[in-house]
Amino acid sequence: MTLRLPPRRVLIALLATIVVLTPIVFFWVRSLVPNDLSPMAMGYADYGGGPESEHLHHGEDVSELTGPPSQKPDVAVELVARKERFDIPGRGPMDGFTLNHTSPGPRIVAQQGDLIQVTLHNDNVADGVTLHWHGVDVPNAEDGVAGVTQDAIKPGQSFVYRFLAKDAGTYWYHSHQVSHEQVQKGLYGVLIVQPRPDDVIAVVHTYDKVRTVNGEYGERRVAAPGPTARVRLINTDNGPMAAWVDGASYKVVAIDGTDVNAPTEVSGKKVLVTAGGRIDLEVPTSKPVRIGLGGGPTTLVIGAGDAPTGTEPRDEVDLLSYGSPQAIGFDPAKATRVFRYDIGRRIGFFDGKPGLRWWTINGHQYPDVPMFVVSEGDIVRMTIKNTSGQVHPMHLHGHHLVVLSRNGVKATGSPWWTDSLNVEDKETYEVAFVADNPGIWMDHCHNLPHAAQGLVTHLMYTGVTTKFHLGGGTDNQPE
Repeated sequence: MTLRLPPRRVLIALLATIVVLTPIVFFWVRSLVPNDLSPMAMGYADYGGGPESEHLHHGEDVSELTGPPSQKPDVAVELVARKERFDIPGRGPMDGFTLNHTSPGPRIVAQQGDLIQVTLHNDNVADGVTLHWHGVDVPNAEDGVAGVTQDAIKPGQSFVYRFLAKDAGTYWYHSHQVSHEQVQKGLYGVLIVQPRPDDVIAVVHTYDKVRTVNGEYGERRVAAPGPTARVRLINTDNGPMAAWVDGASYKVVAIDGTDVNAPTEVSGKKVLVTAGGRIDLEVPTSKPVRIGLGGGPTTLVIGAGDAPTGTEPRDEVDLLSYGSPQAIGFDPAKATRVFRYDIGRRIGFFDGKPGLRWWTINGHQYPDVPMFVVSEGDIVRMTIKNTSGQVHPMHLHGHHLVVLSRNGVKATGSPWWTDSLNVEDKETYEVAFVADNPGIWMDHCHNLPHAAQGLVTHLMYTGVTTKFHLGGGTDNQPE
């Protein structure tokens, strides 16, 4: 016997279903990221209290903001990106991506002031590739961000990057197309400007849960270059890495490519290298020393013979008070633009996918996030606050920031210039910089899966536009 609901009860049930489903459908539709999206049409303009401009969407295209177009390069490099199987010494073969058949790719070395020219060829990387010069304040057209400063380089295509090595320091390069996959699987390399005879490079990268140093697994050893070594630590992973020295004291002599003023000796402490960040250490090497790299079996030993083996120190070097004060060249109290960058999470949808905790910026989800608008010459202050429950390594392209305070405590040491800032949960940083590099610049979390999930926005200069789009026929996917 079949029971049938009275028509009135059926109607009430249908109405109740509609009431429940309507807001869900609304938020699902609203979460969809357009398939063909211009950065110029993203989100909403945040002028930071400065003048609103009629020229936000009119002016010079980013493709015109190039390095020297005709000067003969001092350093010329040809790189070929491939998807292929390669070997990790100490561990074995893996499937991933290479540059000139190696991962990490060839080390690029230049003198300060050199014109660097890198020609990138894509052999067979189906999604396309680019190269971003992490920490190098290049002209905007050379920044290597698919959908913002160029189109992804498809198989069989090439692209030429040209920029001056203005600032000495430790940098790295990596793909900025589907970067949460391509970087992790091998498309990265080291860039050093103004190398020193005592350099020791330690680029740390994790391939499918295998942590390596300079592409090799386990204890790795290098010869002592002299009585001291400048150890250039580069963290290419998605999370922070603790580093320390067993067998000697050390000094922190540079952060993200900028020298520390009057560094002092450190003993029994670790230093935090944030994701994407670089820390240079000065280490005495008259006896063998071991560089701890986040724990685990992969370490770097400098010198011949047995090196001490220790454990990760509990105490950490506080970069807010390390070193001695020095003039920074501008007055943050005279800021012409003041922004906030509040990182949170909320339940809902992202690009049609349901989730318990999606990232937000100032309460908004990508792509409806604030676009921070500046004009050339502005002094900019920004407060970065994290209440999301996870740590975020925040990376602004094209600029270096100086840290003014953390959790209300003012900086008292050497000016802490950074391009990759580790912001822990419940931390608040105040930073400042001068808007001196026109363009459209990504400002995102360098835990690359977080960026792929929408923790990304842009710093946009008035009078600069872009013709490039995310998605669409070019299928640009910068994260």
